[in-house]
This record gives sequence, structure tokens and C-alpha cells, in this order.
Amino acid sequence: MDQLAVANRNSNWVSAVVPLMKLLSLTVIGLILGHPKTQIVPRATFKLLSKLVFALFLPCLIFVHLGESVTLKEVLLWWFVPVNVLISTVIGCALGYVVAVVCRPPPQFYRLTVIMTGFGNTGNLPIAIIGSVCHSADQPFGPNCQRTGVAYVSFAQWVAVILVYTLVYHMMEPPMEYYEIIADENEIQAAQEPIGDMSRPLLQEAEWPGMIDKETEHSKTPFIARVFMSISGSSLNAFPDFDLSEEGITGGAGPSSPKSLRCLAEPKVVRRMRIVAEKTPIQHILQPPTIASLLALIVGMVPIFRDFVFGSDAPLSFFTDSLEILAGAVVPSVMLILGGMLAEGPNDSSLGLRTTVGITVARLLILPCIGIGVIALADKLNLLIIGDQMYRFVLLLQYTTPSAILLGAIASLRGYAVKEASALLFWQHVCAVVSLSVYIVVYFNLLSNI
Repeated sequence: MDQLAVANRNSNWVSAVVPLMKLLSLTVIGLILGHPKTQIVPRATFKLLSKLVFALFLPCLIFVHLGESVTLKEVLLWWFVPVNVLISTVIGCALGYVVAVVCRPPPQFYRLTVIMTGFGNTGNLPIAIIGSVCHSADQPFGPNCQRTGVAYVSFAQWVAVILVYTLVYHMMEPPMEYYEIIADENEIQAAQEPIGDMSRPLLQEAEWPGMIDKETEHSKTPFIARVFMSISGSSLNAFPDFDLSEEGITGGAGPSSPKSLRCLAEPKVVRRMRIVAEKTPIQHILQPPTIASLLALIVGMVPIFRDFVFGSDAPLSFFTDSLEILAGAVVPSVMLILGGMLAEGPNDSSLGLRTTVGITVARLLILPCIGIGVIALADKLNLLIIGDQMYRFVLLLQYTTPSAILLGAIASLRGYAVKEASALLFWQHVCAVVSLSVYIVVYFNLLSNI
């Protein structure tokens, strides 16, 4: 029995490490191709490849795997997958708050510390890990490994997208007390780097191309602070004016209006919340991957559509086969892009070594341990699908990945801590090679005992 246990442990180690070595090899190839000293592949090519992944390869992968796997019954069973994204984010943000208290980053980067610890990569990287794991002959997840794993990851992506365009977008606004300094730096950068210039760092385009082009008149200002706080003195000139007066709401009804009309006026707090909601770029949620997820859910849950699109005898089987061929390019493309991003190296950061290490340790080492406890508790409460190891593996991965690369794009969009976010993402992805290897071995050993 002891020899059998050792053999199983060694098998789990090999099954966990080999897929990561494959991904690491692809990343190293991308790093060599995009390294400034070699310039075998220019940065512009990586950006075009990133747009292909975002607009074509990834939507094809999501539609094919999610659409064929999902039914109305499955949707009801999978409810904990998106809920787990929220749980992992809340726990991660709480850890980020602890890191900020303990490590004491510069005051302007307090919110950045919380965000970079709380919001992990729930999309491209988990899909690449699952694709590599399922490509191994001795993987423990069965014949439908990749289809099921990608379906679970895709089913949770809409939650992450909503969080990015609402909570993260507003949390990443420049701190008001540092706004004038940040604004001056942005003006200098804008003079040196034209909009749409292909020399823009790959980090800003790696996971969500075109994000920077969605800049609005308020995206680089402390918008919420301007709406909810009174500003006096010279600082007022740095912010756009908002019509927060009762005249703007009641159509000319001012303080001299009858009391009954003033009572009908919108409360100030509600009015300010409405203004913030109107300026939140929620309309950008409908991007190609999200649209692919919605279409996959609709087609998969409606039997008539499902029989028409999926299956060897389906009239559109030739079309879905074509999409599946394109979907095969996601994993190598994502890892090559990551290598190209790492080839640019870390930017200079004012965050400080202590805070950088604190965020990295909290995100890559402490949060996965907490995630194991959360999933074990959910399993004891019978919240998970019985006997589905891939389901549990995806849930655990949501606690294990480094910070989302998309946070770098949001930082650039808001003009807040761009260099610091870039440096953090660089070092986290470098350290994730070790942490992911260790935790995937742990997960395989835990899953083998279920």
C-alpha cells in the first residue's frame, strides 16, 4: 500500500508539473521572440495577435465548449462557479486591506494594493492551464476534460467583466489629493505617445485590446470624489462641472419654489449615485468573449438551437468544426503574448519592495490556502457537483492565479499607478511559475482522494 501511495503521489506530481512546463516553454518562446535585444517579432505583431485572440480565437473557444456543454439543468448546477468568483474577490480584497495596513504603501497606492490582491485572472490563464493539463495523456479529468473545464471558466467570465467595468473602474480612479500631480504626468506622456501608437506597452493591450481607446472626459479624473465631495480653492479648476443643483433637476424650481415641489425633488445622495451610474462604462461589457458566452448559453439551453448547431448530425456541424479549429490557437497565442509582455520587463515602481512582496505573497501563497478551505467547506455543505473533479479544480484555480492582466489596462485607462501595476503584474507572473506548480500538485493530490 505504501508503494502504491508513493506511485500515486509521483504520478500526481508529474501530471501537475508537466502541463505547466509546456506553458512555460511557450512563454519562453514568446519572451525570446519579443525581447528587445532580438526583436525577432516586433511588439506590433504581438498586439495584432492579442486582438485576434480577443476578437476571434477566444470567442470561438467559448462558444464551442460552453455551448456544447451547457443545458438549463447544467446552469442550475453550475451556480457556485460565478458565486465563487465573488467570494474569492471579497477575500482577496480583505487580504489586500491587510497588506496595505501591514506594509504601509504610499497613500496614493492604498487602493491599488487592495485591487491587485483581490482581482485575479479568471479568464485567459485558467483556460491555458486547463488546455495544457487536458492535453496530457495521464490527466485525471476524463475524456471531456477540456470541453468541461473551458465551459466552467467561461460560465464565470461575465461576473469578472461586470466587476471590472463597475467596481474596479471606480476604485482605480486617481486619488483626489494627488490628482494634479498625476494629471501633469499624463499630459507629458500624452505628448510623447500619440493615441493609437503601436509602441504602447503590450501590457495595456494583452488581454483586452482597445481598452485604452475607450477613454472618456472623466476617465482620468477622480470622478466619484468630485461628485460626492465639496471642492474649494484652486483644485476646483481641475475638475469638470456637474449640474448638481436643484435647478438642473426640477427644471428651474429653486429654493423659492413651493414646498411641495421641493419635496418631489430627487434627494442629493440619490442624484449623485445616478450621475456616477450614468458615467460608469457598463455599455462596454458586451465585448466578443462576453457575446460568445451569451450566445453559447442561449444555443445550449434551447434544444432546437442546440440540435441545429452541435452534434455530428447537426446541419451546422461543419461550422462548429471550423470554430473548433480556430479555438485551438487560444492556448499557444495567450502564452506567446504573455512571453512578449514579460520581455518588456518591469517598469520602475514607486510602490516599494515591501508592498510588492506583500501583494505577491498574499495573492499567490496565502489566498490559495484560504481557497482550499472555502471549497472544502462548500463541499461539506453539498454546494458542489458530486464527484466532478474538474468542477473543483476550476474553483480552486480561481484563488490561485496572479492578478488579472486586465488591471494594467484599467490603470492606463484611468491614468492611475500605471507603472506600479505593470511592475506588480510582471513579478507576479514570474513568481506564479513556482506557486502554480506547487498548488496544482496539491490540488491533484486533494482531488485524487475525493
